[in-house]
Amino acid sequence: MFRCWKRRTGKIFLMLVVASCLTFVARSVYRSTVNGRWSDMFPQWERSQEKTCQPKTHLLFLKTHKTASSTLLNIVYRFGEARNLTFALPVSYQFGYPKLFHTRTVKSYNAKIDQEYHIICNHMRFYQPQVEKLMPNDTFYFSILRSPVTWMESSFAYYKGTASAFSKVKSLEQFLNDPWSHYSPNSHGSHYVRNSMWFDFGFDHNSDGTPAYVDAVIRKIDNIFHLILIAEYFDQSMVLLQDALCWDLDDVVSFKLNPRSSSTVMPLSETTADQIRAWNALDWKLYLHFNRTFWQKVDLYGRQRMSEDVVLLKEARQKMKDLCLQGGKPVDPSQILDKSIKPFQYGRAHIQGYNLNTNLTTANREKCLRMILPELNYKDLLAAKAHQPAVRPKGASSVEKDTKL
Repeated sequence: MFRCWKRRTGKIFLMLVVASCLTFVARSVYRSTVNGRWSDMFPQWERSQEKTCQPKTHLLFLKTHKTASSTLLNIVYRFGEARNLTFALPVSYQFGYPKLFHTRTVKSYNAKIDQEYHIICNHMRFYQPQVEKLMPNDTFYFSILRSPVTWMESSFAYYKGTASAFSKVKSLEQFLNDPWSHYSPNSHGSHYVRNSMWFDFGFDHNSDGTPAYVDAVIRKIDNIFHLILIAEYFDQSMVLLQDALCWDLDDVVSFKLNPRSSSTVMPLSETTADQIRAWNALDWKLYLHFNRTFWQKVDLYGRQRMSEDVVLLKEARQKMKDLCLQGGKPVDPSQILDKSIKPFQYGRAHIQGYNLNTNLTTANREKCLRMILPELNYKDLLAAKAHQPAVRPKGASSVEKDTKL
């Protein structure tokens, strides 16, 4: 009886040891996975096995101006291209901007055929009834906002020679000291000068902004868009986006695109910042609201969990920088060796780009190149590879909703 007891005890001890080892291996696999090393360890396994949800592939990204949206566009481009998804691409490089979006600005769109796309993500002035003619009912709508203070400093540098109100002054401070002596609501490029994000969402950027009107617009945006990201918290935004779309960490790893040379970034006094908030009151209210809802979503996600996932995202980004980039950081346009991937230069801004490491394998070079490819080049590449969108069965078109107030 004693020997039997010893035998059973030994078996139990052995089972505990095995269970402990399996737990350690499982934890190691998980940690390796989120650090982007899953395929190195177990190339035959798929990350989707961890998830109970399915990755979302019907996407509308409203690309707002001067909000880190080019970096986000690159993420969407890479996700869609890797999965052979269909893009609704503009005839040129924007969807008839600054006019409200219309399907006639979509390349190869045939109004006589009920076509349907996976992704639409280039610059537009949002207009939901026309968007719904292209996108299925389960489309995930998202966009990104930036503090109007840093947005206006960037916009002034970028659109100094385009927006007539900016072209009349020597400095942003000069403009803000007496904006109405330089600005006209109907002047060329006025949407780059005042309440640009409000305008991009399809609303009147010169409205008086009564509380009732502002609340109605914000409610409408809230009801249409599933997620509004915040540029100042880009990494946290990517974690929320990855979670909302049921994507993998690898899908939202990126390099910052179109950064400006520090020599063209002007410091702002608190007085100037206050003037910017007052001048862009609609954008400021929009930003405050969605900054608040953003952090509510972070709280639902979990602050500790968010902190851990941001660390993992940064580690994955650094790994890609080490693999892909000479020096690991952007360089001024004059230092870009491959002129074919030099970002489009505009206004006073010196838009920086990257140089790739020279010892990359063919596969790694293609992967790295996609991560630094300027958006105009990438759009042309996708257009050259484009295939026909799906054709919806008759009677399956989306219900149109008017976004006018």
